[in-house]
Amino acid sequence: MNPTRRPALVLSAAALLCATMAGFASTSQAPAKPARAESARFQVTKALSKIEVDGVLDEEAWAATPAILLPFEWQPGDNIPAPVKTECLVTYDIHNLYIGFRCFDPEPRKIRAHLMDRDDTDTLILDDHISFMVDAFNDERRAFQFRVNPMGVQADAIFSELEGYEDFSWDAIWSAAAKITDWGYAIEVAIPLSQLRFRKSEGPQTWGFSAERSWPRDTRHRMTSHPRSRNVNCILCQFNKLTGFEGIVPGKAIELNPTFTASRTDAMKPEEYPDGSLERGKPDYEPGLTAKWGITPNFILNATANPDFSQVEADVAQFEINRRFALFYPEKRPFFLEGADFFLTPVQAVFTRTVADPLWGTKLTGKSGRTAMGFFGAQDEITNFIFPSNQGSVQGSLDQNAYGGVFRLRQDVGRMSTLGVLYTGRAGSDYYNHVAGADGFLRLDQKSSIIFQFLHSETDYPEAIALAYGQRDTRFGGNAVNLQFQHFSRNWIIQASYEDLSPGFRADYGFVPRVDTRRGEASLFRQIWGKPKSWFNLIRLGAGGEVVYNHDGALTDSGLTLVGMYQGNLETQVNVNGNILRTYYDGRYFDTAFGTANFRIRPFSGSEIGVEGMAGQAIDYANSRPADVFAVGPNASFSLFRRLNLVVSHSFERLSEGGDTIYTANLTQTKLVWNFSVRSFVRVVVQYRDLRQNPAMNIFPVDSRTKGFFAQFLFSYKLNPRTVLFLGYSDNAMGGVFDSWLGSGRVGITRIDRTFFLKIGYAWQI
Repeated sequence: MNPTRRPALVLSAAALLCATMAGFASTSQAPAKPARAESARFQVTKALSKIEVDGVLDEEAWAATPAILLPFEWQPGDNIPAPVKTECLVTYDIHNLYIGFRCFDPEPRKIRAHLMDRDDTDTLILDDHISFMVDAFNDERRAFQFRVNPMGVQADAIFSELEGYEDFSWDAIWSAAAKITDWGYAIEVAIPLSQLRFRKSEGPQTWGFSAERSWPRDTRHRMTSHPRSRNVNCILCQFNKLTGFEGIVPGKAIELNPTFTASRTDAMKPEEYPDGSLERGKPDYEPGLTAKWGITPNFILNATANPDFSQVEADVAQFEINRRFALFYPEKRPFFLEGADFFLTPVQAVFTRTVADPLWGTKLTGKSGRTAMGFFGAQDEITNFIFPSNQGSVQGSLDQNAYGGVFRLRQDVGRMSTLGVLYTGRAGSDYYNHVAGADGFLRLDQKSSIIFQFLHSETDYPEAIALAYGQRDTRFGGNAVNLQFQHFSRNWIIQASYEDLSPGFRADYGFVPRVDTRRGEASLFRQIWGKPKSWFNLIRLGAGGEVVYNHDGALTDSGLTLVGMYQGNLETQVNVNGNILRTYYDGRYFDTAFGTANFRIRPFSGSEIGVEGMAGQAIDYANSRPADVFAVGPNASFSLFRRLNLVVSHSFERLSEGGDTIYTANLTQTKLVWNFSVRSFVRVVVQYRDLRQNPAMNIFPVDSRTKGFFAQFLFSYKLNPRTVLFLGYSDNAMGGVFDSWLGSGRVGITRIDRTFFLKIGYAWQI
C-alpha cells in the first residue's frame, strides 16, 4: 500500500457526509414526518387524600387514580402483548409527584429481589424492577429517570437524548417503598417537586412520561406503557403525554451540604523499602461546605468551599504494560458528575478528573426556553498534563495552582436538533491552555443524524515542562474537527466519521491522548430479529474499517474488523470480532491479525457469568517488534441470600515472540458487599497484580517479577444521597523479584502504606 495515498474509504465517508448535509438542507425547507404509532395521552389529577409512602397502595388517592397499563413488550418482543400485567398510577399535590406500580406475577416466589447500594445499576438490572422517566419540559431532549426494585432499592439518572447517555451520578432526594405480596409486588414513590425542573405556568402542563417494567426470567422481558419502534432512533419522542399538574410551582429550594472528612495515611519511605516500617502520618481534618441554590425555577447554582472530592469507590484496576496511550479512568466525584452529560461533545474536551486537588469549585446549569447553559470552575493545587502525539502520550504534573473553567451554551433548533458553543480554559504560572469552538447535532429524520464539532486551542507551557517533555517552549495552537453520520433503523446501522486533530491541538481540561491524526471510519451492520420463543432474540453481522494519517501525509493506522453478535435466552450474549490491522510504529509498519470474543449469560436470579478473550498477532511496543498475544478474562457477579453481592474477575495476558514469553500479567479483582438495609452496607474490595517479565527477551533492564496488593474496607450509611456516613480503611502492598529498581533481590509482599478515612455529610434543605 502506498502510505501517501488515501484509500477510497475516507473519500466515501466524506462523500456520504456531504450528501447527507445536502439532504438536510433540502429537508429543512419541507421536513417529512415519517408515520409512526402515536402514544396514548392521559389526564393526571390532584391527589384526593394524603399518601403515605409505605409500599401499600391503599389510600383513597390511589383508588381515584386511573391506571396506566404497560401492555407492550419491546424487548425481546417487538411491541407484542406483555406476558404479565402491570399498572402504573400517577398523581400529585403541591409538594410531590406520586407514582405507584402494581406488578402482577403468576409466580411471586420467582420474583428476583436483592438489597444493594443506591445506583448500583449493574446489580439492579439483574433483579425485577420498575422504572419511569419524566420529560418535564416536554421538549423530547432530556428526562429524569427513576428505578426501584421490589426491596425498595433506588436508582436515579438524567437521560440525554442527543448523546444517548444515562447519567446515574445525578442524585435527587426522594422516597420509595416496596412490598412483595401473594399477587406480585407493589411500588410507591414520592418525588418532591423541588427536585425536578419544569416550566412555570398558571394553567395545565403537559409532560412526557414513560413507565417500564423489567421481568427477568428465561430472558429479560422489558415492557412499557407505549409502543417503542425499532425504526425510530429516538426514545423521548415516543413517550406518553401526561396533562394536568395545575397549581404546581417549580422549587427554588436552598440546600446546604456541610461535610467533615478526617483521614490519616501511614507510609514507608521509598529509600527504606522493603525493610522499613510504616511511618505514622499526620491526621488531616477537612471541613467543607457545598451549597445549591435554585436562582430561578430552572437555573441552579452549586458552589463548594474546601470540598471533599475523595473517591469512595476504588478505581477498577487496568493493565498498564504494553500500552501506548494514557489510560482512561472515569470520573466518580458527585460535584463534577452532576449534569456531566451537558458537557459531552464529540471531542472529549471536558474531563474533570484533570482537576486533582481543588480548593473550591462552582457550577451553574439550567435552561430557559430553548436555550441551555452550563458553567463550572475550580482552583486546583496540582496541574496534571497529558502530552499527546500520533505515536503515544506521556503524562506529567506540575506542583502549582491552576485556575480552570468550562462554559457551555446550547440552543435547540427545530424539533430535535441543537447548535452549541464550548469554551474550556486553564491557567497557572507561566502556563495556559484555552479551547473554544462550536458543535451541532442535526436530526435529519427519525433514523438519521449528523454530528459536527470544530475546536481551536492555544497553549503555552512553562519552559521547564516544555524541555522535560519535548514540547514547544513558545505559544502554539491547533485545531480539531469531528464529523459524524449515524443511521439507526430496525434492520440497519450505518455510521461514518472523519476526525482531524492537528499536532498542536491540546485539550488540557479534557482527555485527548492522541493528536496529529486524520482519521476516517465507516461501519455497516445488518440486524436480524428473532420471533417470540425462537432460538435467538437478535443477530447482528457487520464490518467496519478505518484509516489514520498524520499531518505529513503518512499512513499510521489502517484496519478492517468483521463483527458478529448473538443474543438469546437466559440473556445470553456472544460477540466475536476478527481484526486485520496495519500500524506504523517506531519507524516501521507492523501487520497484525487477531480475534476477540466475549460471552455473557445470566442463568439464575441475581447472577451474571462471562468471559472475554483475545488471541493472535500483536506489537511489543517496548521492544519494537512483532509478537503474539493471548488474553483471557473470566468474570462473575452474584446476588445471594437477598443481602450478599459478590463480583469477581480475573485478567490474564501473555505476550510472546517465537515461542518465548516476553511477559505474563495477572490481575484479580474481588468486591464483596453485605447489605444491612437499603441504607447501609459493609464492602470489601481486593485487587491483586502479578507481572512476570523475561529479562532475556527485553533489550533494556526489567524486573523479573512485580506484585501489588490493594485492599479497601468501607462501612456506608446513607439516609439520602447527601446525608451520609462513610468509615473506611485501605492499604497497598508490593513485592517481587527486582533486577533494576533499588538494586536486586527477592521481596515478599510488603505493605507500603495504609489509610484510615471518615466522612460525614448532611443535606440541609431550606
